[in-house]
Amino acid sequence: MTDSTDKYPPNFIRAIIEKDVAAGKNNGQVMTRFPPEPNGYLHIGHAKAICLSFGMAQEFGGRTNLRFDDTNPLKESVEFMEAIKRDIRWLGFEWHEERSASDYFEQLYQFAEQLIGEGKAYVDSLDAEQIREYRGTLTEPGKNSPYRDRSVDENLALFRQMRAGEFGDGEHVLRLKIDMASPNINLRDPTIYRIRHVRHHQTGDAWCIYPMYDYTHCVSDSLEGITHSLCDLSFEDHRPLYDWVLDTLAMNCHPQQIEFSRLNLQYTVMSKRKLKALVEDGLVDGWDDPRLPTLAGLRRRGYTPASIRDFCRRIGVTKSDNNVELALLESVIREDLEDTAPRAMGVLNPLKIVIENYPEGQVEALEVSNHPKDDSMGTRQVPFTREIYIDREDFREEANRKYKRLVSGGEVRLRYGYVIKAEQVIKDEAGTITELRCSYDPETLGRNPEGRKVRGVIHWVSATEGMPAEIRLFEPLFTTDFPDTADADYVDLINPGSRQACEGYVEPALAAADIEDRFQFEREGYFCIDRNDSGSERLVFNRIVGLRDTWAKIEKREGA
Repeated sequence: MTDSTDKYPPNFIRAIIEKDVAAGKNNGQVMTRFPPEPNGYLHIGHAKAICLSFGMAQEFGGRTNLRFDDTNPLKESVEFMEAIKRDIRWLGFEWHEERSASDYFEQLYQFAEQLIGEGKAYVDSLDAEQIREYRGTLTEPGKNSPYRDRSVDENLALFRQMRAGEFGDGEHVLRLKIDMASPNINLRDPTIYRIRHVRHHQTGDAWCIYPMYDYTHCVSDSLEGITHSLCDLSFEDHRPLYDWVLDTLAMNCHPQQIEFSRLNLQYTVMSKRKLKALVEDGLVDGWDDPRLPTLAGLRRRGYTPASIRDFCRRIGVTKSDNNVELALLESVIREDLEDTAPRAMGVLNPLKIVIENYPEGQVEALEVSNHPKDDSMGTRQVPFTREIYIDREDFREEANRKYKRLVSGGEVRLRYGYVIKAEQVIKDEAGTITELRCSYDPETLGRNPEGRKVRGVIHWVSATEGMPAEIRLFEPLFTTDFPDTADADYVDLINPGSRQACEGYVEPALAAADIEDRFQFEREGYFCIDRNDSGSERLVFNRIVGLRDTWAKIEKREGA
């Protein structure tokens, strides 16, 4: 089952699971889980974890649970739960069972009472600042709380009063009794319950004490029979606590926690807190803004599930830093769309051309292929008329020989159409070119002109038959490579030119396209119909990525 292709690097977690299965560990079964906190939308870093947990289970004939880590009702909502489920399904995965940490609140409470009864947990009445002071530092040991030696009976009574709502927020917490001198700060009597008088989106007002993640996570894994608990490296130092809780409670199932590096993608932030701030402060257009690394944003931008899955496999699974260039993500979607996206023509910055010797009112239907390498995609009709639009960048009054487009007095071929010649330039009072007057050679449809060489080929759209469209162009949201680790405030690093809109024109055939349909606009890039703003009255396209593949050049250079 190992992947030996050059395209996908080795996966050390696959090797671990393969060895476990071969040895008959867990009766050869593989059970994983994906445990997001429903306090925001999933991003491409979560996609790496999703593809890993679901992918490993699928590969070894196992199953994956979706479990919401809903232990902090102050930040969580049903909206986020639904968005998470929608994104996982869009990515191409289906879970075995849907669970929530809140499903286990009563069991978690009973286990906590068991720990108290065994002298392994106590109610602490220090406030949060005092607990931090007593914990010590990475180089200095902590010291015991003055409440650490409360009796079992007193701790049980206080804990039950906490559950009954007899104390205010922050008056008491429940802590494990481990070792305040441990070199691992996570084992210095960690808090496992705190008081919060807030309504829970799943359990309502049934609880006013809520378990902490480190306690909830391992117990939930065990109750669900998880065999391999895959998580990012930030939990590596928490693994001794994970094991301590399960061993102390003598749980029947003891999952194996395995950590891997998180994804850091160039020119964006992966902190859910920062993403939430960008949304709530109005710095972006919602969680599905096409400039964000959220799965909803990537979907709206035009990325395909297949491309994201492919990307997650290509970046590999390691324990070393996973800083990934944006060019790799862009290269992956180009590869996908090169084969699957039908071609079309769109003019982003239109300049009007009048072909003076072409009959007025005539509409000529040119039959063209939807894909140059795939005849199964069929053909479409492109209307050719006396008035057309070309891109303003495709004309210059004067240019050197390297410029292979239209110049005054020169000729160029219109894609799928005729050869035209620029005869006259029309300008306004400010000197801006407003129109070109051209002639065409009626003998050049599908053939080269005799006795003369044409500079190049440019795209175009009929001015009278084409459809007006808003075409949105995106650049990275941030001006620095990895804003999460930059010294400056990440808000100050936002790129003011990250989104631009053009009022352009596209072929009339695109009026019949559906939301999220993707096309290659010839010579411009890959575009997707915006799922929010495009409709029958107005076409809106998002540029997914340009045509130039910088990652392919990087790979070639590094391999040379």
